Amino acid sequence: MSEQNQEAKQPVFAVQKVYVKDVSLESPNSPQSFMEQEQPEFAVQFRNSATSFDNGFYEASLTATVQAKVGDRTLFLVEVTQGGLFTIENIPAEEMDPLLGIGCPSILFPYLREAVSDLTTRAGYMPFLLQPINFEAIYLQQRAQAAAAQNDAEQTTH
Repeated sequence: MSEQNQEAKQPVFAVQKVYVKDVSLESPNSPQSFMEQEQPEFAVQFRNSATSFDNGFYEASLTATVQAKVGDRTLFLVEVTQGGLFTIENIPAEEMDPLLGIGCPSILFPYLREAVSDLTTRAGYMPFLLQPINFEAIYLQQRAQAAAAQNDAEQTTH
């Protein structure tokens, strides 16, 4: 019986489903933009979030927004939100935030990169490949910024 209790408390982390949650593509200046000779400038932004559901299910989502411009003309604007449904059980509370902020986005990123590349290609442009991301470094930076903001808030109230 103690063996069953031990088994029941084993940590569980499983990917149930990976899916595209939202896609947006704008190419406002095509077909003229296909004749553009200048190298475009790219702006890339990322966001991630996580939501918990009943029975140990969590949805993590990772969003990339990519804008290509030449001067003040937009060649394309792509936004993709890649979602994932995960089963997470018996994970210590102090490990949940890093798992949702580092582990889940790391799993979703290759799918997100593929979706962005596919969309830019289908829009008539060269494939845009998102560069690798160090989610751990971003997570640690966000934690440090949150701690600094909390310290500032505490100092202003005293």
